[in-house]
Amino acid sequence: MLILIAGPYRSGTGDDPEKMAANLKRLEEPSHALFAAGHVPMIGEWVALPIWHAAGGKSVGDALYEEIFHPVAGRLLQLCEGVLRLPGDSKGADNDVRIARERGIPVWHRLEDVPGCG
Repeated sequence: MLILIAGPYRSGTGDDPEKMAANLKRLEEPSHALFAAGHVPMIGEWVALPIWHAAGGKSVGDALYEEIFHPVAGRLLQLCEGVLRLPGDSKGADNDVRIARERGIPVWHRLEDVPGCG
């Protein structure tokens, strides 16, 4: 399955690049386990960041950032077959879960609950 890993990226960082990088690293932590179980892990920032940079993004939270980041997750959720929601406050991740549930896509809150990862 293509599984979106959702959790805090920008939330709680004050837009500090080091804190955001640490959050991305946390999002990436379950990716190998998902891959080893036969899934393809996906993180919205893996797609959104290069698009934002290519479009000339300069400042986190600028209009271009807002135009790209959340819509990318929505588009990915048209393709994903599951969502792994990691702990932590995040409006974006909560929105991903809402969209997934509306579309009937399974949402897991623990890696061991994802098929093949237990």
